[in-house]
Amino acid sequence: MKAPEISWTNTDHYLNIHLVKEDAALTAATASIQNTNLPRMEVSPTQGKFLYMLAKMNGAKRILELGTFYGYSTIWLAKALPEDGLIITMEMTERFVNIAQNNVEHAGLSHKVKFLHGDAVHLLNGLIRDKIEPFDMIFIDAHKPSYPLFLELALKLAKPGTVIIGDNVILDGELPNQDNQNPKVTAVRQFIEALSEEETLESTALQTVGIKGYDGFTISIVK
Repeated sequence: MKAPEISWTNTDHYLNIHLVKEDAALTAATASIQNTNLPRMEVSPTQGKFLYMLAKMNGAKRILELGTFYGYSTIWLAKALPEDGLIITMEMTERFVNIAQNNVEHAGLSHKVKFLHGDAVHLLNGLIRDKIEPFDMIFIDAHKPSYPLFLELALKLAKPGTVIIGDNVILDGELPNQDNQNPKVTAVRQFIEALSEEETLESTALQTVGIKGYDGFTISIVK
C-alpha cells in the first residue's frame, strides 16, 4: 500500500472509531463475509453513515437500493427509516440475497426491508408498470455499465425532492481519460453526462479517499 493510501486508511479508521461507532448488527454483517472469497464491494463505515444521515435529513420513508450485496448499506438505510418506512433493495446474485436477508434479520430490520432478486432493469420496469408509489431516496450501487439506464428508469420512480445517489463513479480518476474505453468507465461517463443534461435534476459529485481507495459519488435532487 502506498504512503498516501496508508494515511487515507488510517484516517478512515480514526473517523470510524470517533464518529461512526458501528453497532453490533453492522459489525456482524461485515463478519458474515470475512471468511469467504467474496470481494469487498460494500460502502465504508463512514460512507454508510453518510447515506444514513442523507436519508434522515431528507425525512425519507421510502428508499430504493440497486445492489444489495451482503446488506451493509441496506442496514444503514433501514436504520434511518421510521418504523413504518420501507426500503426495496434489488440484487442479482442469489447468494448475496440470502446473506443479506440473514444480516437484516439479525439487525431486527426485516419489517422495513423488501428484497427483490433478479436483474435490476427487469425489476425496475416491473415497479414502473405497477405504478408503485415514488421513492424519497434512490441509491444506485450495482452493475456499472447499466448506470445510464438505471438513471433513466430511476427517474420514473422519483418525484420532486427525491435524492438520487450514484456510487463508485470516480473510478480511480479515470473519468476524464478518454483513452480508457473500459465499459465501466464509458458507462459512468454517460451517466455523468446524463445527469448534466437532465433538466429535472440538480447534481453534483464528490471525490473520496479512504478505506475504499480513490472513488466518489454523485448526489442529485429531483426538482
